Amino acid sequence: MAAESKTIAIALNNNFINNLDLSPASTVIEQLLQDGAASHEQQLRFDINYELEPGDPRELSEIPEVRLWFVRLDAKYPWLPFLLDWKAGEFARYSAMLVPHQFSSKEGIQYNPEALEIFLMHKIFILGDWLKQQNIPSLSRLKSMAQMLGYELEDAFFEIF
Repeated sequence: MAAESKTIAIALNNNFINNLDLSPASTVIEQLLQDGAASHEQQLRFDINYELEPGDPRELSEIPEVRLWFVRLDAKYPWLPFLLDWKAGEFARYSAMLVPHQFSSKEGIQYNPEALEIFLMHKIFILGDWLKQQNIPSLSRLKSMAQMLGYELEDAFFEIF
């Protein structure tokens, strides 16, 4: 059994985000890859300090510059959800950065259903291949990821690819 996992924080600010500078994330992620990705499963989180104008009510996932930074990060590390701290809500926040959505005061985040389904299938295929390359069992991890977004995937689905 692995030692108790520790959370690894990546600090972001306006400068990194506005300049699409991935260096704070790349430095950490590349080191985790050298150490062996399997030993850092669900340890990563982002501390985002993005200053807004006073009175700006937007959530971070509603700010185009922040979302664009995460789109660029996802393009470089499309398997990143494996490293995110799901229990702390990092996978949900990451998904919100990449999937069109609206906020409801009664129901919380409401994803565009078609966009969410495309996002999930894209991540299932990418992570499935990446986990196999890393020799990490994938079925339960991929099913759990789907469940976090409200989907139940049958084992038979995974046998197709």
